[in-house]
Amino acid sequence: MKLKKDFIHINDFSTDEILELIDLTVEIKSRFQKREEYYPFKGYTLAMIFSKPSARTRISFETGFSRMGGKAIYLGPEDIGIGKREAVKDIARVISSYNDIIMAPLFDHAHILDLAKYASIPVINGLTDYNHPCQIMCDIFTIFEKKGDLDNLKIAYVGDGNNIVNSWLILAQRLSINFVCICPEGYEPNNELMEKVKFTGHSTFELSHDPIKGVEGADIIYTDVWASMGQKSEATAREKIFKEFQVNSKMISNTNKDTLFMHCLPAERGRETTDEVMESSRSIVFQQAENRMHMQNAIMLKICEKV
Repeated sequence: MKLKKDFIHINDFSTDEILELIDLTVEIKSRFQKREEYYPFKGYTLAMIFSKPSARTRISFETGFSRMGGKAIYLGPEDIGIGKREAVKDIARVISSYNDIIMAPLFDHAHILDLAKYASIPVINGLTDYNHPCQIMCDIFTIFEKKGDLDNLKIAYVGDGNNIVNSWLILAQRLSINFVCICPEGYEPNNELMEKVKFTGHSTFELSHDPIKGVEGADIIYTDVWASMGQKSEATAREKIFKEFQVNSKMISNTNKDTLFMHCLPAERGRETTDEVMESSRSIVFQQAENRMHMQNAIMLKICEKV
């Protein structure tokens, strides 16, 4: 019996597979831009289980899958109270009997692990509180598009050590990157992941609490909201704590390089970054957002063995 392939963490793919996905994304993006007829998922259905709302995740998966000939089905919190109304393992088995792929943005990482364990069809992690693998795969593709490779690039993340940072740290166990996380004390990323990066030795990693020194020489500055979904009650307190970590024109000028700016969106302009930076020529935020669809298409093709 052939084993199914899931995409729950970036290191579910080998280094070679990640590089193959980057090449495949180039091809898929070109096909889409040329409006080629390309329907590898004709007759397939994608079940999208959302407990965590995300506009870009829904639009990018639904649009991409439908343009490749498939049918995407949206199941919101009111349709499936995952982990509440019925057991995750029951949902996984039932949906597997109707559909060909599951994609799920969820709060609890344990729920995506259970979906993958009990589903008989491929499962894609659309987002959890622990990690966001599709986003970082898209980000690394966007950097390749703009820079050509990762060699000798410094990627500086400024802000909360959240699921985005965790995903960068998992990527650092597969690809060689120079990554620094710059955050206030007490808001560091997952300690186990930081240790794993050091242990594998593929990448260089630095943890900094100094937003001025931390960004020096950065080729990429990346940020995210200071308070993620489920943390909005902390927003006012976090605004004071993170005040010096705002990515603004002054911070970018401290890099002394032609630094590019990235944000996974949605952005709270005036908080973690400014309108000026978002709209500047350094910003590749919207290219990054577009690439969500193309990279996710490549991931679906890969795990369904359509390439």
